[in-house]
Amino acid sequence: MSFWDERYQGEAYLFGEAPNAFLARQAPRLTPCQSALAVADGEGRNGVWLAEQGLSVLSVDASSVAQAKAARLAQTRGVSLELQQVDLSTWDWPKEQFDLVVGIFIQFAGPELRTQLFAGLKGALKPGGLLLLEGYRPEQIAYGTGGPRTPENLYTEDLLRTAFADFEILDLSAYDAPIEEGAGHSGMSALIDLVARKPG
Repeated sequence: MSFWDERYQGEAYLFGEAPNAFLARQAPRLTPCQSALAVADGEGRNGVWLAEQGLSVLSVDASSVAQAKAARLAQTRGVSLELQQVDLSTWDWPKEQFDLVVGIFIQFAGPELRTQLFAGLKGALKPGGLLLLEGYRPEQIAYGTGGPRTPENLYTEDLLRTAFADFEILDLSAYDAPIEEGAGHSGMSALIDLVARKPG
């Protein structure tokens, strides 16, 4: 947590104040008054955007510094969201409480913790709920424009298809594209997006 507290210090938003581009493209899939969980939401750019779409949002993160900045961003934008500081490795994930679960670049997790996180993401969704997940592919290491330097933390199509074989995969796309998300993510990036629905 101290690592992330240190990274989030300062007035500037490490990953910017605009929502992640993949998430923003999913706006047509969202319905006002839905409940949403934004996982490892950092300084709140994605959780705040979801609240702006009319969703009821729980934004969780390990860093108190990031959450204080998320609260300021929400106030600036005139929306509210619930903030909860949690350690995802020990968190008692809510069960079947959310219409939408969002995980954007949650690749601080190695294989063992990732299995635990994916189980938490799945379990938190209501039957019929939607999962939105974006991450970096192993090719990202060569780009060096953000994300972990640890290959086993990165996603492949096979990994995600296997991990979410019990969900209806609506979209799974691997592609390269430039992203500009503050100082933290900047430049050409090797991305992979997953949109999947929990069976009803």
